[in-house]
Amino acid sequence: KVDYDVCSNYGNWLYSAGIGNDPRDNRKFNMIKQGLDYDGNGDYVRLWVPELQGIKGADIHTPWALSSAALSQAGVTLGETYPQPVVTAPEWSRHIHQRPGGSPHPRGRRGPAQHKDRGIGFYFSRKKDA
Repeated sequence: KVDYDVCSNYGNWLYSAGIGNDPRDNRKFNMIKQGLDYDGNGDYVRLWVPELQGIKGADIHTPWALSSAALSQAGVTLGETYPQPVVTAPEWSRHIHQRPGGSPHPRGRRGPAQHKDRGIGFYFSRKKDA
């Protein structure tokens, strides 16, 4: 199994559904931000979504936002070799074309501050003291 931590998974599914233990109103799970925070170079996505292997770096998290030339160069045709997005949430827009550890947050805070991208090897290696 790739990702199996019963408590963590259950908590994350509740959070994604908008229920659970969080007092903030109108919270939403931002997939693009999570991808940039925890898989900044896109290695995990490339491992499990081979259709996007030709896309370089963090752009793999938002293939629909790439130019047609970039998609063509990567061998991706939206709607044919990879599906069009079903939804694009408005809160994703500030993360599209952002690089891991990206530009300052609009309110002065920096982007993914406390999460250092350790690469896919960290999650699959036996040694966890990195």
